[in-house]
Amino acid sequence: MTLLLAQWLVTIFAVISLVHVYWALGGEWAAVAVVPQVPQEGSAQLRPAFKPRGWITLVVAGGLLSIAVLVCLRVGWCLPPLHHWSLQWVISAIAILLFARAIGDSELVGFFKEVKGSKFARLDTWVYSPLCVVLGAGLLAVAWV
Repeated sequence: MTLLLAQWLVTIFAVISLVHVYWALGGEWAAVAVVPQVPQEGSAQLRPAFKPRGWITLVVAGGLLSIAVLVCLRVGWCLPPLHHWSLQWVISAIAILLFARAIGDSELVGFFKEVKGSKFARLDTWVYSPLCVVLGAGLLAVAWV
């Protein structure tokens, strides 16, 4: 059971990492749907809240891939399973960060965001935030088994 969960987690984190590499290299597929949008001053139109820089997007991709590697270390892919307490706590801390992301910053992201009505906001409510909860729960399960 844990191995199947770990395979699922590693796959999801690796795929999300690869998508971030794609964006960092200039890819535009789904780019409008992954950046929060805010109302433009004096208008009802929405504009991106920020323009992600390529190198920062690569750092995010590296972080996501690192999470996949940590899961691999924990369950013993390629090496014997690593049951050290520090790995357990690092994976748990990442899970807590994912739960915090799902709750949100009270303005642009998470279940309790204030800015709604954009494509990003809808996807965040129905896909991104629930995915963060599921991934966080999966990481906790892998960390404490």
